[in-house]
Amino acid sequence: MSDLKEAIIALQAQSKVLEPDELTRNEYVTKVHAYANQFLNTLSNAPTYSSAKPLEDVFLVNENKKSLKEILEIYASEVAKKGINAASGGHLGYIPGGGIYTASLADYIADITNEYAGMYYASPGAVAMENELLNWLKSIFGFPESAIGNLTSGGSIANLIALTAARDRHEVKLERIAKSVIYVSNQVHHCINKALRIIGLADVIVRHVDLDAASRIKPDDLEEKIKSDMSNGLYPFLVIASAGTTDTGAIDPLEQIAKIAKAYNLWYHIDAAYGGFFILTKEKSAQLHGMALADSLVVDPHKGLFLPYGIGAVLVKDKQAVYHSNHYRANYMQDTLNDDAPVNPADVSPELTKHFRGFRMWLPLQLHGIDPFIACLREKLVLTTYFREELLKLGFKLGPEPDLTVSYFWFPTGNEKENAFNEQLMKEIHNDGEVFLSSTRISGKFVIRIAVLSFRTKLETIDRAVKVIDKALSKVKAEF
Repeated sequence: MSDLKEAIIALQAQSKVLEPDELTRNEYVTKVHAYANQFLNTLSNAPTYSSAKPLEDVFLVNENKKSLKEILEIYASEVAKKGINAASGGHLGYIPGGGIYTASLADYIADITNEYAGMYYASPGAVAMENELLNWLKSIFGFPESAIGNLTSGGSIANLIALTAARDRHEVKLERIAKSVIYVSNQVHHCINKALRIIGLADVIVRHVDLDAASRIKPDDLEEKIKSDMSNGLYPFLVIASAGTTDTGAIDPLEQIAKIAKAYNLWYHIDAAYGGFFILTKEKSAQLHGMALADSLVVDPHKGLFLPYGIGAVLVKDKQAVYHSNHYRANYMQDTLNDDAPVNPADVSPELTKHFRGFRMWLPLQLHGIDPFIACLREKLVLTTYFREELLKLGFKLGPEPDLTVSYFWFPTGNEKENAFNEQLMKEIHNDGEVFLSSTRISGKFVIRIAVLSFRTKLETIDRAVKVIDKALSKVKAEF
């Protein structure tokens, strides 16, 4: 045997561990399954928040090996029990990713088969599934069949794709950038500002439109600002509305904004990452109907469909505008070219290497049907109303009636210490850790936010949260 073959055989013996046999696979899966069940079975009584930090060097990577038992113990103590427990129904502070169990089964299978979902040639089934999911989204949101879309890692990349299309459609480049104007609410998600920087529009003029008492864009002020900018030789080209703002859950007047955008030839983008799927409910379908009038739309299935973190979606009516930025070809990809092939996800996104994330959405929808998802969304609307009523009983002041399931409250002290009082209240709630709430500032006022969207948030969760708040309130009252 040649030296070369001997070297290959020796290396194969070493690398063989990367392909465990069936017995070993079963042992691994049994241990992981046991941990998953233990985590889920104790979740309802587990803290939702811990300020503790991971132990130093606990994640150090070196030549030393660990057993799967040791690895799971590290994960349980240093990852799952630190920070916000995003799987918990007590996660009421930020708009959470869902994490329904059946989506994990899809991810497991997708990882095992290692499907590449970037090009139809490589995995026609994976791409066909994702494209069919996008067709379903078009039907929900009233977009035409000719619209193009992509399943992204989340709202940030989805917004990036949409804003890039708007930039290219209106040819905002070179010296035109400094004279171009974008109109937004000051409640717009911060990923919009990041996206503008990334796509070279850091120097555009950003106008913040006035808001009403419920934090919604005032259409009259929007139109006045557009007219003023046009009369001054500027180039208005984009207006961004929200269907569910992060701070207050507000839905901008979508149809009125659409009329203004059309009248002045602006690209109309709606960020509905949080609130879009509430269009499926009878309570909110009319208010969200205007999403169909957008040029581009972003939604997050990992929010409104309760899927695990890592799946957003974008729909854009102007296919060529999206292709202009994302459609490229290389010689090594010549085998993948086929004029009859469906849309390739890699042609409408910055991602060429694309995880098959569509299966985590398709499998639960097929297994459960859509009705449980709609019921869960409706449940969160009612729970939000109930939460607000219980807070009133404790003497809190509330923000305006929310459009969706985000609201805010504060305790009125009637003096200059009101902000400090509520800041201390927030700290006490965090120190307790049983549930997690967050804070923000509205017109300079420190307020505490509630965001009810986890599919595990139930009536007993809200009752528990109210008890935690009441306990913290009593403690802070005694200190002030």
